[in-house]
Amino acid sequence: MQRRLLLGHPQLAITIGRLCQELIENHQNFENTVFLGLQPRGIYFAERIKARLLEFTKAEIELGYLDSTFYRDDFRRRESPKRANETKIDFLIEGKKVILIDDVFYTGRSIRAAMDAMIAYGRPAKVELMVLVERKYSRHVPVKPDYFGSQVNTLDSQKVLVEWVEQGVADDNVWLITNEEQ
Repeated sequence: MQRRLLLGHPQLAITIGRLCQELIENHQNFENTVFLGLQPRGIYFAERIKARLLEFTKAEIELGYLDSTFYRDDFRRRESPKRANETKIDFLIEGKKVILIDDVFYTGRSIRAAMDAMIAYGRPAKVELMVLVERKYSRHVPVKPDYFGSQVNTLDSQKVLVEWVEQGVADDNVWLITNEEQ
């Protein structure tokens, strides 16, 4: 297995700051805007975005966690079922601007499932997508991020791994992993 660093700690902090500036430009005071971090790893990125926005603005942004496991089109096709995570949305999304936040955008299927899951909590006025890393040329559904930290050309045999200190690693890093056997 071969690992190549895509974003290390300093670059990751700069990228998060830039994404926050884009959000401020488009949402100004964040009135009527909520964040939904996608389980399992998108929640760490969503928490970072919210914390960094508080440094720039005093806007109170509601943040929830959304699990789309049971809405996935491959849920019943796996040999062992995927383990569900917690959905925690203690606010209404009806009529709000919702920003779905995930760490890696690959085929778009998990985002499609997240949109289906989100509708169970109300009909938003608008939905936007923010991802830390967009894997280019791998889309299976017509969905694309409104905000992305980095774009990377990848092969199907490669994987993008995002590590957050909240998961128990020493530093925040984004890796491109290639299996040598493939």
